[in-house]
Amino acid sequence: MLSTLQVKSRATHPLQRFVTPEAIALLLNLHPDEIYRIDCWRYVIHVVGKGISTFVSYADIPPILGVDSPTLKDTLCWRRRWRKHRYKAPDFWATFYQQKFQQSLSLSELYQWGELVNRIQFGLSGATLEWLRSIYIKERESFDF
Repeated sequence: MLSTLQVKSRATHPLQRFVTPEAIALLLNLHPDEIYRIDCWRYVIHVVGKGISTFVSYADIPPILGVDSPTLKDTLCWRRRWRKHRYKAPDFWATFYQQKFQQSLSLSELYQWGELVNRIQFGLSGATLEWLRSIYIKERESFDF
């Protein structure tokens, strides 16, 4: 069954633009096909899937391409959420960006993902950044002929 993204509130959250079924699935350790519905409420995301009905914070979702770039207000939302994790992003963000690097169809798309990760590097640990850089370099070399 295909997952749907529905807005349940007139007032939208600024981080709603980053909500994708792929990110939600990775966060909840599900396959994207196992998510039936994603409802974007004013302050939380309600996810209904195979054997699960849960709420997710907007601040747990990583930024993506194709929408407005992260702003200072977005950064403040993330940092407030990450306070209990030493101001670092959830671990699945690294896996999310690894997948995006590997799924890039062109060198320019890969470059855009790299730029996005560079903009949010404040939320990633040094080891995570090095790991993502190595994946980025490997993927970039695969585009060189």
